[in-house]
Parts: sequence; structure tokens; C-alpha cells
Amino acid sequence: MLVTSRSYAEYEAMFDLRELPDSVLDCCAGGASFTAEAAARGVDAIAADPAYELEPSELVDTVRRSLPATAGIVDEHQGSFVWHWYGSPERKDQYRIEAADRFLQDVSVAPERYIAAGLPELPFGDRRFDLVLCSHLLFTWADKYDRDWHLAALRELIRVSNAEVRIFPLVLQGAGEPVAFLPEILDELDGITWETRKVPYEFQVGANEMLVITRA
Repeated sequence: MLVTSRSYAEYEAMFDLRELPDSVLDCCAGGASFTAEAAARGVDAIAADPAYELEPSELVDTVRRSLPATAGIVDEHQGSFVWHWYGSPERKDQYRIEAADRFLQDVSVAPERYIAAGLPELPFGDRRFDLVLCSHLLFTWADKYDRDWHLAALRELIRVSNAEVRIFPLVLQGAGEPVAFLPEILDELDGITWETRKVPYEFQVGANEMLVITRA
């Protein structure tokens, strides 16, 4: 299991976040520090991830082991990544280490913010969150999760959102190919409007857009 630790600064850039609403869901959050830092800003922030089923010591070990493991994808596809946002591999690693530390501290003192759950079924009521964020799961792993899974996952993210869902990125992990079924499944969603929007973040070449879904 890979439990990636992304920082609040990365979330701000990936999702072009300028200010946060009253309630936010990060799904699936992994070892990100976003929920901890959003909660510290007074937001009703919740993280969901299947990894939270792990015993505390096992979760700590998994997060720590995932820090160097995430570099493997970059090493395999070196020509598909750019460093202008991070500045250097060392700076990226520092973001991730600090994020992991903040996550592990917060999950130990506020476990109620971290819900063991995963798509396409979430244990939250309809319209529970003003904003729902999904980083590096949908579309990123379209070679592992098929079209039907993506459609079900999108419908579930929309169900628990009261206003907006933001998803980043919109290309496959590794080489960054586009996802062929993305436009057609968006056409199957009812009661929403959607757009793709450029964001001030790029790590994979060409992965600089998020999907913004707004409930009617």
C-alpha cells in the first residue's frame, strides 16, 4: 500500500485554493497534511482513506515507507516531470516529509477527522461538505480502475458535496497520457455543470488542469 503525504502548499496549488469554505472533504487523502492544516484554520475538515483502517503503528510505518517509494514513479518516467514548481527533488522531498509529520501528529490527537473509507461508497450524508477534493486517484489510476468505477466514484463525490468537487490531475500516472473516457462519463452526470481549469501547479508534464464539478 502506498500512502502519499502531500502538503497544504501542494493542495493550494493543485486545486487553486484561495480560501476554504466551512466544510471540506479530502478523499482519498492518504498521508496528506491538508486536513490537519485546514482544521487549524477553523474549517470542518475530514479526510477519508482506506489506509485509516490500519493500526496506528502500522499506519506510521506505511506512511514512512511510502516517502521514498513515491520517487520510483518519477525515476521510471524522468522525461515526464518538470521541477519549476518544486524547484528541486530535494525541496519536493522536504514538502512530503513535513506533510507526513503533520499528518501523523494530527491523526494521533484528532482521529475523528480521519475516516476509514474509500470510493465508490462513502459513509457521509448527502450534501455533507461544501467542497470535496480528490487528488491523484480518479483518472490518475485509470489503467487500474475502469470506466464504470470512475462513473460511480464521481457520482459519490457529487452526492456528498453541497457545492463543488475538484479533481486533480486529469492524466494517467507515469507518462501522463490523457484518459479517453473522461469526456463521455462527464456527459452521463445529471444535475451538474463542469469545467476544466488551469492551476498554478505542474509536476507531470501537461498535468496542470483540474476538473471542477458544480452542483445545480
